[in-house]
Amino acid sequence: MKEKEKRILVGMSGGIDSSAACIMLQEQGYEVVGVTMRTWDHPSHFSTPDQEQPNEILEAQDVARRLGIEHHIADVREEFRQVIVKYFIDEYMSGRTPNPCVMCNPLFKERILCEWADRTNCAWIATGHYCQLENRNGKRYIITGDDTTKDQSYFLWKLPQEILQRMIFPLGGMTKSSVREYLASKGFETKAHGGESMEICFIDKDYREFLREHCPDIDEKIGTGWFVNSQGVKLGQHKGFAYYTIGQRKGLEIALGKPAYVLKINPVKNTVMLGDADELKANYMLIEDVKVIDMEELLACKNLSVRIRYRSQPIPCRVATLDNNRLLVKFATEASAITPGQSAVFYEDRRVLGGGFISFQNGVKKMAADMSLQHQL
Repeated sequence: MKEKEKRILVGMSGGIDSSAACIMLQEQGYEVVGVTMRTWDHPSHFSTPDQEQPNEILEAQDVARRLGIEHHIADVREEFRQVIVKYFIDEYMSGRTPNPCVMCNPLFKERILCEWADRTNCAWIATGHYCQLENRNGKRYIITGDDTTKDQSYFLWKLPQEILQRMIFPLGGMTKSSVREYLASKGFETKAHGGESMEICFIDKDYREFLREHCPDIDEKIGTGWFVNSQGVKLGQHKGFAYYTIGQRKGLEIALGKPAYVLKINPVKNTVMLGDADELKANYMLIEDVKVIDMEELLACKNLSVRIRYRSQPIPCRVATLDNNRLLVKFATEASAITPGQSAVFYEDRRVLGGGFISFQNGVKKMAADMSLQHQL
């Protein structure tokens, strides 16, 4: 390999996965360069009052020193606030439930990794994501990781081909436990048995507290509204639509004599519809802002399935195209808690074909009836 083709930039969080990825790539003959992004500071990220850098950067620097690799810090806090945090707040203020990790990967982290790879003369970029890659018909597809409990393919459906062509996922064929064992065997016993963050990186506690902190006038802008049932009958007051999400049962602070779930959120009327679990079920779903690698392949796929949230199981489905880059999805079995703002990710077996964002479901039943008449579903 030429000199540049031996160099690979690794996004280092200082944690278990990215540290293991660095060691593996070194053993495969790559010249590893690390970069750690400083995206969001919170008091919990600092162990001592006089600490200048957050813990994750110090940990990444320590790993880089021990491995003898070049390491850089990318201070992108302001851009992260303007792009990812703003998106997160705007979505809740619009009555949707965002998944910031889905937006962060294509719009932010992997894009910055590409910029730093060019700056440091690296041909490749790598992360510790639990997923794999496959070349087919001149395109590169994401494949689910072998560890089904850690698979992160759901978050990466928006990555464009120009980034995927440069990506390497060293951990995709491993389980989390085997990664821990591998890291321990390389002399990083303490890190190998350490914990890991499972929450949104910039949310320390509850997202509602975060909204109040960063939108001090949120209660003035939105204000209290009405809980209603599916017939529009008022059931009681709520604190404001932004504090609720589809499928929510706990924390409603209303007594109806039976379990109640959030069915729909209307940000225009500031109403939150409540009902029972059966009313959350749906046979169809409308998605927007669709991005797929090959639309003809998606429409013709005989083994198509869709995941509607990170931890959900894929649901067999069929799709039909609509105007304005939208798709109508018909589930083979009922789905529950269709949540606007979340991602719908399409798979053929383990291969990611693309995805879209779940839209408000207004008019979906009529669209489904029209499509059925036209024999498109």
